[in-house]
Amino acid sequence: MTPDHTIALPSRPAAAETGRGFTELRSGSLGVRLAVSPDEIDAMQALRYRIFYQEMGARPDAATKLSERDRDVYDTVADHLLVVDHTLGEGPESVVGTYRLIQRDAAHRLGHFYSADEYDISRIEAIPGGILELGRSCVDAGYRGRTAMQLLWRGIAAYVFQNKIELMFGCASMPGTDPDALALELSYLYYDHMAPAAIRPRALPHRYIEMRRMDRSDIDPRVALNKLPPLIKGYLRLGGFIGEGAVIDPQFNTTDVAVVVQTDLITDKYHKHYERDSREGQA
Repeated sequence: MTPDHTIALPSRPAAAETGRGFTELRSGSLGVRLAVSPDEIDAMQALRYRIFYQEMGARPDAATKLSERDRDVYDTVADHLLVVDHTLGEGPESVVGTYRLIQRDAAHRLGHFYSADEYDISRIEAIPGGILELGRSCVDAGYRGRTAMQLLWRGIAAYVFQNKIELMFGCASMPGTDPDALALELSYLYYDHMAPAAIRPRALPHRYIEMRRMDRSDIDPRVALNKLPPLIKGYLRLGGFIGEGAVIDPQFNTTDVAVVVQTDLITDKYHKHYERDSREGQA
């Protein structure tokens, strides 16, 4: 979706003021927490620009190219999870990774979720509990090891636990806009990881790309899984599902799939960590 620079909304309160925050989680010099200042959000948008446009070949519009920032109206209502490296400083210069988190009430301020531009998510929106859209995930090239990604997942788990989120969803991307070049990956996801009908997003008719591009008998699941981007593999390890139909995003030079994750396993695991940490803190 083309970033929208024409809609001006009042900035949401800093994360520390919303009650949605959590204590920074640390692993050595790296930490994960929510953005708490406009400068940190600007640094996050600059990071996204460097990765999406300069590294991955997304096509900027005039305003994006001039600003060298990847930003859109959804940023104004989202919470922004950050990975920070304290050896680089304690301000915006420390931002090395990010994930955008949009809850139902935030999306209602705009009238819809970002994913609704590509998928019919009405079944997800009909769920009465807490839902969370994940998107715009990226990590600086120098930090793409296990530690930074584990911190992002820990941060998401903490956020989900504290905000009583029951289901997460979003669009995950594979590089390139030729679905035939991604036939193995798309077909594997279609056959082995399709979401249950009750929570299954479906690509909008005018954007629908068939995922079943190979016969099941021709698919080696191990080869297909290894070819998937790390982010999609991460969702699958959490027990995530894939929606029906892929979508081509020519601006970002990607082929997108919808991802749905029920958070039971995440919150149970985090709850055990939370209880253990609480007991150790009281000892």
